[in-house]
Amino acid sequence: MIVLHYTGMESAEAALERLCDPEVEVSAHYMIAEDGRIWQMVDEAARAWHAGAGEWRGITDVNSRSIGIELVNRGDHPFAEPQMAALEALMRGIMARWAIAPEDVIGHSDMAPARKCDPGPRFDWARLAREGLALALPEAATSEPDPQAFRTAARGFGFPDVADDLLLKAVRLRFRPWGRGDLAPEDMRLAAAMAQVCSSSL
Repeated sequence: MIVLHYTGMESAEAALERLCDPEVEVSAHYMIAEDGRIWQMVDEAARAWHAGAGEWRGITDVNSRSIGIELVNRGDHPFAEPQMAALEALMRGIMARWAIAPEDVIGHSDMAPARKCDPGPRFDWARLAREGLALALPEAATSEPDPQAFRTAARGFGFPDVADDLLLKAVRLRFRPWGRGDLAPEDMRLAAAMAQVCSSSL
């Protein structure tokens, strides 16, 4: 898998210092600055400490099955064009080397919604999907809110077994970050689309 993160820090230098501090016990394979500079901190074949506790498609040791990419961003502003271009180029290489499919590119919030919200609502998942670097959901019809059907679809897609509100938050962060309030018909459209993906390819 590839797991995408934001640093949540003010600068690339501050994030780099933290990611290279052995006392902090956190690391990632790569970090990309706003201007497109890329640092490799851990060999791709080695385990980095970027994901922590969580789950994706039943895998609970995500660190051992993933490459972590940190994007320098506080989480409250858009990701810069040079940064996104560098990310796309980096991901193409990683995905080719390790035969990683678009459905195996996830955000930290996808696998750990109780703890994490990165890469956050400003991250452009649709852009990655257009480039074939992340999964795009097919078109589907809306329907009346059905919490159990939503949970079944989201869990089948790969999201972890968490409380309903956290599950809804995680799905929205990935596919509908502007969504607010209770489960809505538009969320059920996402559920139907996730179910379609599960029945066809996952």
